[in-house]
Amino acid sequence: MPTTRNELVRSHDGDTFDAFCAVPEAPPAPGILLFQEVFGINDNMRGLALRLAEQGYVVLAPDVFWREQRRFERKDESGLAEGAALARRLDFELVAKDITSTFAHLLAMPECDGAVGGVGFCLGGTLAYLFATESRVDGRGPNAVVSYYGSAIKDVQAGSRKVDCPMLFHYGSDDPYIPQERVDEVEAAFADHSDVTVLRYDAGHAFSNWDAPSFYDKAAADLAWSRTLEFFAKHLTTP
Repeated sequence: MPTTRNELVRSHDGDTFDAFCAVPEAPPAPGILLFQEVFGINDNMRGLALRLAEQGYVVLAPDVFWREQRRFERKDESGLAEGAALARRLDFELVAKDITSTFAHLLAMPECDGAVGGVGFCLGGTLAYLFATESRVDGRGPNAVVSYYGSAIKDVQAGSRKVDCPMLFHYGSDDPYIPQERVDEVEAAFADHSDVTVLRYDAGHAFSNWDAPSFYDKAAADLAWSRTLEFFAKHLTTP
């Protein structure tokens, strides 16, 4: 069985923040950064970390809200307004630096074999994109990144030119927060990237979150998850 613990990550400006860590039975293994929804590092995120660790990955899920409110955690839709308010206050330049610090921390962990991917959901889908475009440690970026319905992805045409790893995007075709025109823009921006795929599902926003019944769509979630695991199995190999 995987084991779990808390890791303290040192930020670029000398503070520390939490990251939930799940380690597979037989490390060293490829690593994955897991990026939270607006509900924080909650049961859903910890459950996803464990599922990835069961597949043989070392997982770190950083507390992205730590500069606003440490260890913020809500379970379901009842915490949406609070989490969304925190998300609106995020300084994404600082968040990008915190992601890079977490990336460096994972690379330095003895359980990580040197290959690192990323996956995020909702807010985390945007952060996964930020990981792909902005995070570099000693000149290298992630090996592969998956973004689930990232609603705050901006300047995708410019950002696509910074992406140098395979990416997989998951979107719901009935998402009230992400117009299909926005998904069209992502597809167009990455049209010349043969290793980037944009997929759409007959589902709404946050369709993968089993802790939020009004959003969850099991059929779409299961299909997207199977494709995510196939994607990581293909691309997360030791450099």
